Amino acid sequence: MHTTACVGVTQAQRSVAQQRAKEAALDGRQDPWKTSQWFTSPWNFLPEVTEDFALPAKVLIHDVTLRDGEQQAGVEFTQGDKLRIAEGLAEAGVHRIEAGMPAVSPSDEAAVRAIVKAGLPAEIYAFSRCMLDDVKRALDTGVSGVVMEIPSCHHLIRTAYRWEVERALDLSIEATAFAHAHGLKVSFFPIDATRAGMVQLLEDLKRVATEGHVDSVGLVDTFGVIAPHTVGYFVRSVRNSLGVPLETHFHMDFGLGVANTLIAVSQGAQVIQTTVAGIGERAGNTPMEETVLALRTMYGVDTGIKTERFFDLARLVLTLAGVSQPSNRSVIGERLFHVESGIITTWTKNSGDELTEPFPYRPELVGQPQPVVVLGKGSGLDNVAIWLDRLGIEATQGEMLEILAGVKSASLQTKALLGEDQFRTIVELVKPGCFAGTGEVRVRL
Repeated sequence: MHTTACVGVTQAQRSVAQQRAKEAALDGRQDPWKTSQWFTSPWNFLPEVTEDFALPAKVLIHDVTLRDGEQQAGVEFTQGDKLRIAEGLAEAGVHRIEAGMPAVSPSDEAAVRAIVKAGLPAEIYAFSRCMLDDVKRALDTGVSGVVMEIPSCHHLIRTAYRWEVERALDLSIEATAFAHAHGLKVSFFPIDATRAGMVQLLEDLKRVATEGHVDSVGLVDTFGVIAPHTVGYFVRSVRNSLGVPLETHFHMDFGLGVANTLIAVSQGAQVIQTTVAGIGERAGNTPMEETVLALRTMYGVDTGIKTERFFDLARLVLTLAGVSQPSNRSVIGERLFHVESGIITTWTKNSGDELTEPFPYRPELVGQPQPVVVLGKGSGLDNVAIWLDRLGIEATQGEMLEILAGVKSASLQTKALLGEDQFRTIVELVKPGCFAGTGEVRVRL
């Protein structure tokens, strides 16, 4: 059993969040909730909120896009795709990359080898079942670690696998011991752990850790069924029972992956398993972008990930995956910083460069373009004024009201935002001949 990295709660751990907040306030430094790049809630950092935190000194990102992400129905990455994505992950500072499962196919095995050979500045892991042949294939690719899966919920073992429970335990003990003996780091991955009985799960994990070997254990919520208020107790129970580093693996079937991951980290989980844009089986995996950004801006935990690469990395992965996302998707949505509402446009205009007043974080923090004022049914006079100003057109208050009415009507009819040509047509109707001599200058918003 691995015992050199015990993560039991200490007073030092409990005070990490408070200490970070105090340090940020010293020497005129910015508050942790309000910096030049973001403005979140000061309530997040109150001692009454953070006093029971057990934040780890460092949080690592273990990306599973190339394995679990590819399990999303219809997503098929080529070897070249996987290498490009791995390079993008490494450029963003991801600490560990799960390159794939060599046992799946010769193509998957070749992709893992290619990623290892690329010499990226990240630890490369493979995924395997707790079977010796799987582990041998992973070992042969040159990876430094292996994530080893086995069903942990007795219901799943008997119903879905049609195994006896003892078989799952024996395979786990044999395979983890073999992997460790051959120099691989072992991340034990108990499938469906959150649907297993607590006593049964802890006893089984102890047995594998004692008779086999684990360097870390995954808190695996395979079906996304654990509630946020339960996660803290779940983490503490496993942590206190095993005394080894814990890794999170939450799914999004109920949309709770990010919340559950944040709570798990606050209670000492040291590694979080995520995918780019949250792609993955069924409703997907915990998305890296929201999780890393929330840790940094709401918990004072800087993972070292280059958040400014999020937008481009997500576009790369989604393009290669052939997957679309909502345009207003948090962090990476292409229209996330488009402003149609009249009141928000006024806020944005009045705030000038203080973009953390109308937005919780600046677009460049996540690699997004600057805010764009658009025209639609919800727009106000300031939207019209901004567009007119950029076209070099002056108008009275009455004319602007007429133009705004035209904008609202046209947007409602088309159920879409207006483009520049449509706006020019409306303006021309209200102010005939206003574009004479202005040339073909186009609005760049």
